[in-house]
Amino acid sequence: MDVINALGRRKTAVARIYMKEGNGTITINKRELTNYFPSPILQYIVKQPLNKLGVAEKYDIKVNLDGGGNKGQAEALRLAIARALVKINPEDKPALKAEGFMTRDPREVERKKPGRPKARKRFQFSKR
Repeated sequence: MDVINALGRRKTAVARIYMKEGNGTITINKRELTNYFPSPILQYIVKQPLNKLGVAEKYDIKVNLDGGGNKGQAEALRLAIARALVKINPEDKPALKAEGFMTRDPREVERKKPGRPKARKRFQFSKR
């Protein structure tokens, strides 16, 4: 099997992954998964598509992660892994789609407007 590459995004985080057959190691920016995401919740988010299909120990994944925060990066990586798994075996798509792993979350930070302190917040109104 060749190296499969895929891209996942969430907020401002971008995950580029390279997946090949192996023994289940996930390397993020040249660091181990448990090192990069110490939180077990974020580790769980990253592994969700692999666990759903029961292939967690089958592929080695090398990741370049950039931008965003912890949660955004974890969810971007989850999307990239799901997309790579579908490239490998297109029959897995309905199972991953039903769990919501194939959907790119479109929510982004709204821009700050001029004459306001934040995007929607207004300065206190004073009648006099």
